[in-house]
Amino acid sequence: MKQRLIFAFGSSLALLSCSRGGDDSATPTPPVSPTSPVETNAPNSSYRPAFAGQTRINGVTTPASSYRAAVVTSSLTSPWGITPLPDGRLLITEKAGSMRLVTPAGVVSAPITGLPAVNASGQGGLLGLCIDPNFATNRLVYWSFSEPRPGGNLTAIGKGRLATDERTIEAATVIYRAEPAYAGVNHYGGRVVVDRTGNLVVSAGERADNATRAQAQSVTSALGKVIRITKDGRPAPGNPVFTQPGARPELYSIGHRNPQGLAIHPVTGDIWQSEHGPRGGDEINRPQPGANYGWPTITYGLEYSGQPVLSGIQQNQGMEQPVYYWDPVVSPSGMSFYAGNRVAEWQNNLFIGALSGQHIVRLVIDNNRVVGEERLLASEGQRFRDVTQGTDGALYAITDQGRLYRIDRP
Repeated sequence: MKQRLIFAFGSSLALLSCSRGGDDSATPTPPVSPTSPVETNAPNSSYRPAFAGQTRINGVTTPASSYRAAVVTSSLTSPWGITPLPDGRLLITEKAGSMRLVTPAGVVSAPITGLPAVNASGQGGLLGLCIDPNFATNRLVYWSFSEPRPGGNLTAIGKGRLATDERTIEAATVIYRAEPAYAGVNHYGGRVVVDRTGNLVVSAGERADNATRAQAQSVTSALGKVIRITKDGRPAPGNPVFTQPGARPELYSIGHRNPQGLAIHPVTGDIWQSEHGPRGGDEINRPQPGANYGWPTITYGLEYSGQPVLSGIQQNQGMEQPVYYWDPVVSPSGMSFYAGNRVAEWQNNLFIGALSGQHIVRLVIDNNRVVGEERLLASEGQRFRDVTQGTDGALYAITDQGRLYRIDRP
């Protein structure tokens, strides 16, 4: 069902199959006119950033005449991941365990069957997805989901072929499991993208509880990690070597909490990642091979009780700082870089769905630092779960409440 609601808002994003990046041109970011920081609420902590601009950067504003937003459909049920197909349609996961195809006109398909069972309790379900770069010929789809296993649940990666009649996923198989399983229903991470080398990059959460959060620092566990595997689920060539006994060869970076966003920079090919903090301390990272991003040893957030996390420190030798953080949180989820040219000032900007923040974050990035922040569609009252750029160059965003937005120049 298409709703004819049009708003003067803006954003447009990038995607090329799973990579969420597309244009290799190194067009410089146009100048921005900074304003006061967009965050006006008091932080939860008194922690000081490690460098200028690490949080509460000056705001920027896109002219209202540069873009508009329209609700394409509101007929989805808890959509979680979105990726465009070569013909312009969008393939979308729904948390309960189904996929659907949606046309640019808002026609929603029947549920696509043939997928493995998910545990949709809590934060689990059918999560992020992407298509193979050669989808036009092989029709392969990759997806992340919370898989029921002996001893609990875990983040798993599935692979299968979208049938020619588009009613089922054929030969669905699980190619990777982020072990160990745990009897909890939170912090799965859940994104999957394809990097410049053609391998899959996967985000896996540390499963939330005190019983598991320390595993984010353990290289013998896949919890709290960014993982890099081949399209068949094997450790990817060129992965970093962690020297500790029992280290998993699929690990790319460690020390993550609940990384719900992954994107590939359209010019550099770098991996970028968003991560839920506790009470404060949501992060944007640029994961480097073999690096440790600190959770739970260092964080700019607090426990939900208001107490410090562990020793309450924000810096530690051998642990990386986030590129950017928010306090209070915005709950950053799926994200993409804009690699189009339909809104010139957005070239190579990063767009992130904010859940508790109920807006789309636009971050202006220069030399791997955030230099400006904007909040888009904040008046909509929606929990934005994922954003991507369609083959038409427009930005598409899904919300927990079931909406699909198209955001483009007028």
